[in-house]
Amino acid sequence: MLTKICFAFPPSEKPTFPTWRLSVLKAIAAIAGASLEKIKDPEFSGCLPIKCKTPAIRLTDASGWVTEFGAVCRSLGVFMASGAGAADLYPSFQNLSTANEKAGQIDQWIDYCVHELDDGHGVPLVDQLTKSYDAQTFEDLAKSLRTSLSLLELHLKTNTWLVGNSMTLADVVVAATVKYFFENVLDAGKRKSLPATTRWFETCLSVPAMEQALGKVAYCSKVKVPQAKGGKQKKKGGDKAKGGKQKNKQQPQKKKKEGKGSKVSQLGLDARKLEEFGDWYSEVCTKSEMISYYEISGCYILRPWAYSIWDSIHQWFDGQIKALGVQNCYFPLFVTESVLNKEKDHVEDFAPEVAWVTKSGQTDLDVPIAIRPTSETVMYPFYADWIRSHRDLPLRLNQWCNVIRWEFKHPTPFIRSREFLWQEGHTAFATKAEADAEVLDILDLYSKIYEELLAVPVMRGKKSQKEKFAGALYTTTVEAFIPATGKGVQGGTSHCLGQNFSKMFNIQYETEAIGGKGKDFVWQNSWGLTTRTIGVMVMVHGDDRGLVLPPRVAPVQAVIIPIPKADMTEEAKAKMEEASGKLFDSFKSAGIRVRMDDRVNYTPGWKYSHWELKGVPLRIEIGPKDLDKEQCVMARRDTGKKDFVPWKDCVEKTEKLLLDMQKEMLERARAEFNDSIVTVTKWDDFVPALDAKKMILAPWCEEVAVEEDVKTRSASEEGAGAKTLCIPFDQPDLPAGTKCFASGKPAKSWALWGRSY
Repeated sequence: MLTKICFAFPPSEKPTFPTWRLSVLKAIAAIAGASLEKIKDPEFSGCLPIKCKTPAIRLTDASGWVTEFGAVCRSLGVFMASGAGAADLYPSFQNLSTANEKAGQIDQWIDYCVHELDDGHGVPLVDQLTKSYDAQTFEDLAKSLRTSLSLLELHLKTNTWLVGNSMTLADVVVAATVKYFFENVLDAGKRKSLPATTRWFETCLSVPAMEQALGKVAYCSKVKVPQAKGGKQKKKGGDKAKGGKQKNKQQPQKKKKEGKGSKVSQLGLDARKLEEFGDWYSEVCTKSEMISYYEISGCYILRPWAYSIWDSIHQWFDGQIKALGVQNCYFPLFVTESVLNKEKDHVEDFAPEVAWVTKSGQTDLDVPIAIRPTSETVMYPFYADWIRSHRDLPLRLNQWCNVIRWEFKHPTPFIRSREFLWQEGHTAFATKAEADAEVLDILDLYSKIYEELLAVPVMRGKKSQKEKFAGALYTTTVEAFIPATGKGVQGGTSHCLGQNFSKMFNIQYETEAIGGKGKDFVWQNSWGLTTRTIGVMVMVHGDDRGLVLPPRVAPVQAVIIPIPKADMTEEAKAKMEEASGKLFDSFKSAGIRVRMDDRVNYTPGWKYSHWELKGVPLRIEIGPKDLDKEQCVMARRDTGKKDFVPWKDCVEKTEKLLLDMQKEMLERARAEFNDSIVTVTKWDDFVPALDAKKMILAPWCEEVAVEEDVKTRSASEEGAGAKTLCIPFDQPDLPAGTKCFASGKPAKSWALWGRSY
């Protein structure tokens, strides 16, 4: 059992290794549950080279010192994999062929880190930022660093971890170095080109041992350039003073005077929504306490702030579908391979995403068991047993559950994850007319979730043949749009499955045929909505200060913040406490979700930033002057507008403001949504509109081959190719003879095109 790792510094006046390498030892020790012991005045005789470039290690009292960083990492990895440690950071050599391959890949990334990142960039950049700064040299190094990191970025665009499907020693080593670059060298603008690397890095730091060893990341917002003596910054090419010496005219900038009481909050976002959207979104989701990153990439912890929003959606939709006659149920998470493969088109579409259970402990299962990516094949064998007669119809069931869809690229909280929460409805009818009617009823409810609860506008329409649900007769959808990225998001889908699945699973019923009993296959629907709704809401409404929550789903609709002053009398403080308490009670009695923030260990400014970041719709302030006037200050999160409101009018004013905010947030979002749609009738205008982050309404021939061709031809440096988002229900006039914008063939409809998540 690895219980102790001894380390020592090289016998030189100053260490020659990057200081963050010690963090790697701390992380490995923490993961293995081992202690770190520093040895003073070590005996390095027999070790080569003596002037090592890392903290040297010794794993046993009898062993010699290992002094080179690559060798240090391999020694620790092999020692732990041999059974001496609890972590699987390095492959076990019980399966030599697999282990050698994996070990080679890990070694390759460690060598890349040591030689390319540390020695090639880390050491000279540290020297620049601590000793001999030269502006041009620093910029050249930073540019070269981004080129080197582009290799890492390219790999992580299609991989969760550097090697395999879990964290290895490669991730530990490279993340420690990347942390230095992210904190000291690469500001938000320079990190913009590294979204996959940033996601991977934050996933690494979500592992408790890594965060414990490396510490929390403080992203660089501006490079801290060292100052020469006298406060003058060293700069290449300055003006020469008398005697030929260079003189730098640039004086240190004077710090701007801040307004009375102004403070720089540590809660704010480093990234800007319109400049570094990926970084901004990740920061908003984590700093607002919506999610925490989990050790397994693509899986996220939904914290109470996010789950409360999902709960609001759940409760509203559950009540609506029950009013339609839908009943809730629950089916198992697992499905056998034979049942999953029964519907060919359906399973082919999901095959890459299916996760399989192949072992129980150390025993291989006789038959692998799939984890549901969706539940059609789980539920429909039982529908065949339960449905016998027309009297058993309609059968309308819904389940609230999780599903697993494993293979994907670019995990994004709420938008694209391996596990997500959703509801899935599965219904059976005697006639197509009944099924068609329900498809639109459910789609209308999905539209209301977005527009009435989340204040997000959507386009209702039908999916193309290429984009419809696998195995469905047709698919309807509500499509949202993120103007900041120019990408559409499929918000929720309602499918008519026709009789395809009923024929596959033999779901028949006895009809009310005249002159005797006959049999027919049922008509089926399925429909689903996921936690993606939350991500869309964040992307549409959030700003550079954090979340902006629509009042109908906000976990807290109003926060009351008393603002006592240090010189207030005890009597005045008691009066403020009493006034705040009465206001709080009146809000609760009126059904307003309210929070009192009377914490004494935080300043008012910190509290303002905290609740702004979390998106609380209304902030209510009560200061010393407000006591005398028996009023409070109400500040809106969406517009920042403040009103002075008498205490007696607070409840009524708050109720009105919450209604106004909900309405106005939708109106603003709808105006931006509509402005993002452009009409195009010829190909030459199509890609420029896409690159301008627009959705495009264009006449189309509705042919699959043409849609595939458009996707290929429309890919550019600005983004991936376009696809049809939907064929809108609300169709503009299509004059006779109108040609398809892409093929020149006769157009059948107007289709909404765009890039998408």
